[in-house]
Amino acid sequence: MQRYSENSIRNYISNLNYFLKVSSKLKTEEITQKQLEDFIIWLVEKKKVGQSYQKAMIATITKFYKEIFQRPVDLRHLYPKRKECKLPKFLTKGEVRKVLDATENLKHKAILTTIYSCGLRLSELLELKISDIKTHENLLLIRQAKGKKDRVVMLSPVLLELLRTYYRTYKPKNYLFEGQEGERYSERSVQQILKNALSKANVLSPASVHTLRHSYATHLLENGTDIRIIKELLGHNNIKTTEIYTHITDINKTRVKSPLDFL
Repeated sequence: MQRYSENSIRNYISNLNYFLKVSSKLKTEEITQKQLEDFIIWLVEKKKVGQSYQKAMIATITKFYKEIFQRPVDLRHLYPKRKECKLPKFLTKGEVRKVLDATENLKHKAILTTIYSCGLRLSELLELKISDIKTHENLLLIRQAKGKKDRVVMLSPVLLELLRTYYRTYKPKNYLFEGQEGERYSERSVQQILKNALSKANVLSPASVHTLRHSYATHLLENGTDIRIIKELLGHNNIKTTEIYTHITDINKTRVKSPLDFL
């Protein structure tokens, strides 16, 4: 009823399932503040969970007790205070080319090419409808993406031609990429497609489906695209989120030589 995204709902459910499983010997409504704190500390110290999971679990527990038991739970003091500064993983242009060239199945190639060419999140790809392709304007409409926002991205003529060939062959009815029974294509299937392509292309760089989106942003920056435009294309709320990619391109552009070169 609060209109959370499907991904958020799945994450809350998954986190709550784990919490209830671990605390199954206790009466849920009687778990004390101290016991909740000990659970979060146990996750961090024993299970070595990352910051994002720690934040998600705190949000889940807080919301669960507020909505179900009308009980305020304050775990803000266990919220990670220092942000992790990790550079996004990305593939080089050559690696992306090798991955796409190694993908012989037409549908699989169309899926990976669409993600990279448009900088899509996996959830955004799976929600694409045939009607979202605006061929006359060379635009792709992405509806109700993260943050419940619509946005448009440019549609490459190369991608458009590939999608036309794919459409004539597979004839999807509703979703652009459909499963066997016409339902929405599965996340796991897309992840497996990329895994197989990386192996076949002999690309050793660690990569997930989201890495293709990072690669899209990085390559746009390398080509001189204004960061404010990239922010809109990626659907970021804050340009600070987009600026993480400048750390990568700044290193690529620098002409500073290693001291080793002067020995």
